[in-house]
Formats: sequence, C-alpha cells, structure tokens
Amino acid sequence: MIDTARRQLIEIYLAAYNHFDIAAMLAALTDDVRFEHHQGGELSVATDGKADLEKLARVGAQLFAAREQTIVSLEERGDDVIATIDFHGEIAEDIPDGPGAGTIIEMQGTTEFGFANGKINKIIDRA
Repeated sequence: MIDTARRQLIEIYLAAYNHFDIAAMLAALTDDVRFEHHQGGELSVATDGKADLEKLARVGAQLFAAREQTIVSLEERGDDVIATIDFHGEIAEDIPDGPGAGTIIEMQGTTEFGFANGKINKIIDRA
C-alpha cells in the first residue's frame, strides 16, 4: 500500500501541473529536485534544482493549450513510487517541424517519484 503522504504529494504535484500552477508544483518539491524526461529510452532533458525545473516548466506550459496527467496506477519500488500515467494534451501553437496548433497528444508513460524531507526530490518521466 502506498504511503498516504507520498500519494498526496504526487496528487498535489499533478493537479498543479494540470492547472498550469507552477508555484504549486514547485511547492511540492525539494530545492535540489532532480528531473529527467526520457523519450524512447533516451534522456531528452534533465534539470537539477528547483530553479532549473521552474524554467523548464514555464517553457512547457506555453506549449499546451490544455494538458492533463491522470494516474492509472501507483507502485512502491524501494523508497520510490512509480506512477503509470495517462497524458492528454492539446498543442497551443504550431511547432516548427512539429505538430500544429490544436493537435491532440495522448500517450501513457511512467513517472518515478523520489522523496526527502516530506517533499518530492526526484521526478523521472519515461514516455
């Protein structure tokens, strides 16, 4: 069974993400949070620390007119919690050499959450 406090932190973080509330996202994180996004088995972006993650979050928020991450399942793996997540997003503006405005992106992936001092200190997305 997943620890209630950890589950709540994950839910708070994802609700803030879904509502483009970057301040609330950051409030759930430690100052030294590590973020990684892996696409197709390759590391595509990584940040160390809350300030770098905030910059990335602000850029990412501008890409989407709407976005939602929904928890499908949670599993404890050692000290971490692995969330299987459904993602649904709508692109806000045409992306050069990429999808156009209004394009819907749907995918499922996993996010590994680590914890320290009552906050999230690691987020590793795999899509």
